[in-house]
Amino acid sequence: MTEITRRSLAAATFASLGATLASRPAGAQGTSGGAAFPTRPITMVIPFAPGGPTDIVGRLMAESMAREIGQPVVVENTTGAGGTLGAQRVATARPDGYTILLHHIGMGVIPTMYRRLAYDPVNGFEPLGLVTEVPMTIVGRKDIPAGNFAELIAYMKKQGDGFNLADAGIGSSSALCGALFANAIGVKPTVIPFRGTGPAMQEILGGRVDILCDQTTQTTEYIRGGQVKVFATPSRSRIATLPDIPTTAEAGLPGFEVTVWHGLYAPKGTPAPICARLTQSLQAALRDPRIVQRFSEIGTAPVSQEDATREAHQRFWTADIAKWKPIIETTGSYAD
Repeated sequence: MTEITRRSLAAATFASLGATLASRPAGAQGTSGGAAFPTRPITMVIPFAPGGPTDIVGRLMAESMAREIGQPVVVENTTGAGGTLGAQRVATARPDGYTILLHHIGMGVIPTMYRRLAYDPVNGFEPLGLVTEVPMTIVGRKDIPAGNFAELIAYMKKQGDGFNLADAGIGSSSALCGALFANAIGVKPTVIPFRGTGPAMQEILGGRVDILCDQTTQTTEYIRGGQVKVFATPSRSRIATLPDIPTTAEAGLPGFEVTVWHGLYAPKGTPAPICARLTQSLQAALRDPRIVQRFSEIGTAPVSQEDATREAHQRFWTADIAKWKPIIETTGSYAD
């Protein structure tokens, strides 16, 4: 091979390499070792049971992010202890971007509610961006003898601890909503915890449990199908996709509001370029028309692109911890 041929081959190789790098999505390279990210599947840990509302959001996001980022995003349900086991799984994982967490409002209450944890619930994560804010609905078995929200409250007061309230366990959004509801109306129902609101909903459908306070991501199809009774939404305004459901304020209980936000996290110490690439993929997924449509069908919507940033997520998360702290301290809703 002549020297001219060698030089030509080298030039062609470098040109080809430059074109390949230029065609990659921004942030795909530039990690700490200079290698592309990701080069293998990513695990998205969801700390609640399959089929529940957080699982539904997470699986939709995993599917869309996988298409954008070019690697499978595999969902792993690590359940138990109010979402803390899944959070611990990520907080203690190698900070390389290949293990991420999709969690909900529990990230705002866990730092106060749990006084003994095997991980740092505040400083153990890199927030990557918010995902969605989901309205809650109060639903009950079809044959419950209450036709509206006021009648439900009267029935709960009459039954006392003979009334059953299902939830997904301490620290879950359903437990927080249920506890605040019971406290607001001054009753102490019998709380029946499940390993997720998916199983809890099956008990509602089977008529074995009275009510459940759960996210529209799970309840919408059952409400539309007439399989459950719906009484109210503890939101500031009516739900656009379920406009006939009154807010709790409209139904006679002002001041009782709960919505459930979701966010994406990486372990603390994950390199900034990798975090940026994951945030970029998150933002792209939230713009995906399939996500927008599917979220609408289940009663929610993606957050704005401005809220799907690390900075906005951190501010929101910090404020939510501060909001829940006095509520938990006042009600004594601690978990050891």
